[in-house]
Amino acid sequence: MRRTLRTRSLRVAAGLLAAGVALTACSSSSSKGGSSAGGGVPGADALTNAKGVVNLTFWHSMQGTNQKAVTAIVDAFNAKYQGKIHVTDSFQGSYDDAIAKYKTAVSSHTTPSIMQVYDVGTRFMVDSKQAVPVADLAAKDGYSLADLQPNIANYYTVGGKLESMPFNSSMPLLYINVEAFKKAGLDPSNPPKTLDELAADAQKLTVKDGSGKTTQYGFGAADYGWFVEQLAAESGSLYCDNGNGRTAPATKLNITSGAPLTYTNWWSGLVKSGEALNTGRPTTDAQAAFKAGKVAMNLESTGVLGGYVDAGSKASSPFTVATAPFPKVSASDTGGPIIGGASLWIDRVGHSDAEVRASWEFAKFAASAQQQAAWHQATGYFPVSVSALQDPTDVAYRQAHPQFQTAIDELKATQPSAATAGCLLGVMPQARADLEQAMLSVATTGTSADSALSDASTKISKLISDYNSAVSG
Repeated sequence: MRRTLRTRSLRVAAGLLAAGVALTACSSSSSKGGSSAGGGVPGADALTNAKGVVNLTFWHSMQGTNQKAVTAIVDAFNAKYQGKIHVTDSFQGSYDDAIAKYKTAVSSHTTPSIMQVYDVGTRFMVDSKQAVPVADLAAKDGYSLADLQPNIANYYTVGGKLESMPFNSSMPLLYINVEAFKKAGLDPSNPPKTLDELAADAQKLTVKDGSGKTTQYGFGAADYGWFVEQLAAESGSLYCDNGNGRTAPATKLNITSGAPLTYTNWWSGLVKSGEALNTGRPTTDAQAAFKAGKVAMNLESTGVLGGYVDAGSKASSPFTVATAPFPKVSASDTGGPIIGGASLWIDRVGHSDAEVRASWEFAKFAASAQQQAAWHQATGYFPVSVSALQDPTDVAYRQAHPQFQTAIDELKATQPSAATAGCLLGVMPQARADLEQAMLSVATTGTSADSALSDASTKISKLISDYNSAVSG
C-alpha cells in the first residue's frame, strides 16, 4: 500500500471526486470493437472464435524491480498464448497518477483492457461502473476462486461479489534492528506486542552521545493513515460506518475515538519525548531512517523486507533485520490487520467480448500459484495464491528469508470480518491525507488529539458527502 500523498495527490483526489458523475454517465458508452460493451459476461467462445491476435493493454504502477517482475509475467503470458493473445504492459506513474489518467481515458473512451488499481481505489472503481466483476467471469466458467487467500479476497469483495483479481498484496509488520535490541538488553525474539510495550522498548533503545544529541531513536515510522487503519481492524472496530462502507456507502470515518485517538496520542507523545524520530508523511523518509540505523524499530509493509535486509547488511554499522507482527492497542484485541497493495480490474465498457475474455485469461494467469510464487520472490509482495506458498521455489525462498514467515503467520491468524476487510471509501486518499495532517499537528504543535481529529472528521465527512452525491446523481 505504498503511496505518495502530498500536495499533488490531493489535487488528484479532488479530480476523482469531480469524476464521479462523468464516470457514471459514461458507463453506457458504445463498444470500440465488440457487441456487449455496456454489460453482460461473454462466454469462452468469444475468445475461441476471435479472428487473429487479441491485443490487450495493461496499465500498471510498478517501478524498478517490480516493473521487471511485471514484465516477466507479461512475457510468460505472451509466450503461452502466442498467436492468440498479446499483452502490452504500460507504466502509468504512481497509483494516484494512473487512476487520474483512467478518469481521462473514460471520458475519451480509451480505457485499458486491464488495469492495476491500488486497494483504496476499490470503492471508486465500483462506482465508475466500467469493469466486469471477476466473480461474474468465474461463475460463467465454473472457475474456482478458492485458491485466493481468504483475507485478501475479502478486501476486494463488495456486496458478496469479488470485483477484481488480487495481484500484489502486502501485510504490515514491525521491523526490528536485532543488534540495537541486544545492546539495549532486550530480547529480539520477544518483540513488543502492544503500543505500550513498544513505547517502553523505544525508551530503552533511544541512545544519546556525550553532548546529548540523539544518535539512535527507539522508534520511527511515517505519519501514515494506513497504520491507524490497521490498529482499528486489530481491535475489531470499523474504520468507517455502514459496515466499513460495505453494506451501504460510508458517510463518515470513526477516527475521533478508539484506536485512531489512542495512536495519535501515543505517536505524538513519543515524538515529543524524543524517543521517536518524526520523518513526516513520506514513507520513503521513514524507510531511509531505519535502513541507516537511525531508528531501532519501524512499522512498514512486507514490500520493503528485501530492501531492509539488504540495507542492514551494507550499513556503516551492519545490523540484522528481524520482523514481528504489527503491534496492537491491547493484548486482548482479537482482530487482525488489513492487506494493502493492488488488484487487477477488467474493463467492460468499450471493450469487445474477445478482449474481456482475453483479459480474464491474463488475470487468472497473473494470480496463478506459479506466477505468484515468482512474483513474491522477486518483489516481496505477499502471494495472493494459497498454493504459491507450497511451491518448492517459494519454500526455499522463505527458508533463506525467515523474516517473511511473520507475514504468513499474521495473515493465517486473521479471521475475515468486516473490520479486517477494510473501509471502502471513494475519497480514501484525501481522507488519509487529512488524518495524517491532523496527527502531524498534534506531534509538532500544542493542538490536542481530540481537537485535531474532530476537525479532520468534520472535513472528511464533507468530502464523503460530496463524493456520494456525485456518484449517485
